[in-house]
Amino acid sequence: MKRYDAIKKIVETVDDELIVSNIGFPSRELYGIEDKNETFYMSGSMGMATPIALGLAMALEINDNPRKVIAIDGDGSLLMNFRELVTIYAQNPENLIIALIDNEAYGSTGSQKTYSSDINLSKIAEAIGFKEVYYIDARETTADIDMSKYKDIKGPVFIQIKVKPGNSDAPIIPLTPSMIKNRFMNEVQKK
Repeated sequence: MKRYDAIKKIVETVDDELIVSNIGFPSRELYGIEDKNETFYMSGSMGMATPIALGLAMALEINDNPRKVIAIDGDGSLLMNFRELVTIYAQNPENLIIALIDNEAYGSTGSQKTYSSDINLSKIAEAIGFKEVYYIDARETTADIDMSKYKDIKGPVFIQIKVKPGNSDAPIIPLTPSMIKNRFMNEVQKK
């Protein structure tokens, strides 16, 4: 299975969680599968989906709104901003789930190989101190991807989902960055 299949299974198993999606093809694929006001599509800021999700999760905890926040990130993006895992561990947001889709490639920039074929990102998250770390091998099937299993776990939760490289024929997102931001902010403020 590829990243598209993993994202599709994630979408099928979420409820009202807020989603921050990695730039490029992951956001385009997510948009093509199901466009929702609860989704913030990143554009032009590689390595920042998880930090933005962290800030959102922390803000929701402060305001007594523990709504879950899911970062759909990629191995290439995480490796470009690796210190984010240390910050997440230090801040310890209970309502953050990182769904790291690991295709061992920079999928949005030409599928150049990343180092995740040589290192285990789940083991690194454990070494940093994450208590809730999960590894799902979805290269052959997405049957084990079920985000509802993590909804009641006090996070932060780190889920590495290993998939095969490759992009789908995903549509261009026809929303401006302002439109994405405004509708997402309206959704966040509803609950």
